[in-house]
Amino acid sequence: MNLIIDKLILLVSCLAVYLTGRNYTYEVAPILLAVIFTSLLSYTEQWRTRIVMATLFLLSAFLLPWSCIFLPLISYELLFSKKQWLCLLAIIPLSLFLPQASIAVQVALCVLFLLSGILKHRTIALEQLQKRYFELRDTTKEMALKLKQQNQDLLDKQDNEITMATLGERNRIAREIHDNVGHLLSRALLQTGAILTISREDNQMRDSLSSLKDTLSEAMSSIRASVHDLHDDSIELHNQLKELVRKFTFCPLVFDYSIQHKPGRKLTYALISIVKEALSNIVRHSNATHASITIREHPAFYQLIIKDNGYGQRNLSDQGIGLKNISDRVEAFGGLLNIEATNGFKLFISIPKEENK
Repeated sequence: MNLIIDKLILLVSCLAVYLTGRNYTYEVAPILLAVIFTSLLSYTEQWRTRIVMATLFLLSAFLLPWSCIFLPLISYELLFSKKQWLCLLAIIPLSLFLPQASIAVQVALCVLFLLSGILKHRTIALEQLQKRYFELRDTTKEMALKLKQQNQDLLDKQDNEITMATLGERNRIAREIHDNVGHLLSRALLQTGAILTISREDNQMRDSLSSLKDTLSEAMSSIRASVHDLHDDSIELHNQLKELVRKFTFCPLVFDYSIQHKPGRKLTYALISIVKEALSNIVRHSNATHASITIREHPAFYQLIIKDNGYGQRNLSDQGIGLKNISDRVEAFGGLLNIEATNGFKLFISIPKEENK
């Protein structure tokens, strides 16, 4: 847009000098040539074509001397470019034209050349400034997106660390209760039983000790249930499966986990056991060089796919109790198990959600 405005300014200025500088019948040809050639120079970006166009206009200036008035307009396209030396060729037709022109035209022509240089320099500076602005804007947006992603990663990492710390603390508390309070209650129950055996004749003491034993038994059951709940809550499916993958060194193993809602406690244990059994079968019955575990959550069911590229001799009926255990666990949750033994070995397991929340 700036280029068009600059050319319009130069065209109007050159036209004013052309119309006021001549004292005889005006010729339209120089004006038309100037408009045509400056339009062609703006249209083409190939320097060879531009050189040809500029040369043709210079040649026309020899035939129509007053075309020199429009040389600042033509020179505008070449200034501050790789081929700006072409502007020096304008000296040849100018040397023939200026002696015939009045002093006012000579001065006006010099001003027009100066104006052409100033306008071109200003436009180039504005374009460079605009380019730097766009680059800075894009860089800022990119950095903002990266910063946002890094902040999100830090938040996710922090949440994961908090979750792991919470699960670890629950596990520790469960062990403390089991190892300390549980053992003390067990000892108290044994001691109460021993005293009951000794105090057979004292009915009143026997009744009191029986009541005490019942209370201790109830407390023991309550603590045992609490310990199991704490331990079960500390089992996190993703981390448990990652640990199994880390310990599996038989062949390269790819792990793909995509679950948003944590499965129920029983299903979590079942999935961990199924993966353990499947990995054990790969080690025992396969010559695989690559394996993968994919576990995903769908709107209505969980999907577990375990496959390898092993081509060893496999008879599904002779796999021991491994596949039978997997099948039983899947059936217990109302799921489906499909086995494919071509081009490797694959287990496709799907377990409905609504029954296993």
